[in-house]
Amino acid sequence: MGHVNTEKIKDRERWLSVEPLTKEEVDRGLEICLKQIDANMDAFGTRFPWSATKGLQYPIIDCIEWTDGFWTGLLWLAYEVTGDEKYRERAMENVQSFKHRVENRIELDHHDLGFLYVPSCVAAYRLTGSDDARTAALLAADKLMERWQPKGKFLQAWGPMDSPEHYRFIIDCMLNLPILYFASEETGDTRYRDVCRMHFDTTVDNIIRPDGSAYHTFYMNPETGGPDHGATRQGYSDDSAWARGQAWGIYGIPLNMRHLNDRKYLETWRAMANYFVNRLPEDSICYWDLIFGDGSGQSRDSSAAAAAACGFMEVAPMLPVDDKDAPVYAGVTAQMMRTLINSYTSEDHAPLRPILYHGVYSWHSGKGVDEGNIWGDYYFMEALVRSAKSWNPYW
Repeated sequence: MGHVNTEKIKDRERWLSVEPLTKEEVDRGLEICLKQIDANMDAFGTRFPWSATKGLQYPIIDCIEWTDGFWTGLLWLAYEVTGDEKYRERAMENVQSFKHRVENRIELDHHDLGFLYVPSCVAAYRLTGSDDARTAALLAADKLMERWQPKGKFLQAWGPMDSPEHYRFIIDCMLNLPILYFASEETGDTRYRDVCRMHFDTTVDNIIRPDGSAYHTFYMNPETGGPDHGATRQGYSDDSAWARGQAWGIYGIPLNMRHLNDRKYLETWRAMANYFVNRLPEDSICYWDLIFGDGSGQSRDSSAAAAAACGFMEVAPMLPVDDKDAPVYAGVTAQMMRTLINSYTSEDHAPLRPILYHGVYSWHSGKGVDEGNIWGDYYFMEALVRSAKSWNPYW
């Protein structure tokens, strides 16, 4: 990739002065999560919430969306925190839905197989040894492999595989690769891992701009397989920095570095992280695109903050022991989580409510703007679990 400039962190003292989260704060956040999960379990039954709330209530759907795995992931997190069998039993009922879905190839012609099957079926297999969960996860990995474009060395996001206008990948896919790492570990077949490495390299080498921000989407040339241009389907504009995309990079880079045992992109990660930190507003929760700040009148995206917090926690053990920015990143993480707990949740645990408020699904389409969304709920609770205990990631 070309040179990426790493901004110096502005206002370091702001972040260095942040106190770590206390056990009481983490416990309060987890209690909020568990109360809402309990209310929603009764409402959803064995079905699933739609991706985002409408009027702060989740519509109930079958297992057909790209986001369904996050609800089951919340159930597994709740089971890990409490040991209560009711969460395991409901999550295992969900596993049967995911197995049926992949066996019948229902609404799976896209790259989001990791989002679907890692927090649901990989988690189930690791926590219970379920053969059905393992089978479903491996079938999902094979389905994702069908999206491999060998000439360009990437997994195509969506659309027909022979369509030039769909010959592109998006930054989100860094979080889908763990389903392939799982398949490689379980089967001993290195093809899955090799595809991960190549897709990861193609993504980092092309989708991250010289200033440390990221495109949402990157198009490759279908004739040569080489890079063509970056664009957006989610951010404000092609050259702005969609906040959730930046968060996918902050989490996705260290996640892949862990699986590959390769730290070569650590400085690229730092460039993305510093760009994100330098654009956080007064309350530390990013607006839905980093082009916006306080006074813009735009919506926050709490889900981007939650995903970024997980990324900061994931990278922490990889930073050098004398890293001068490590305490800054710790302060950023603590302040984002503290603000989310105190100002982006509710004591109203009525059925169908989100855990985390003030997220954005898709500003351009008007879906889930200033609403809750299920991945925001999941990553918020994952960050709390990471804070509360030594946690073996599903990813």
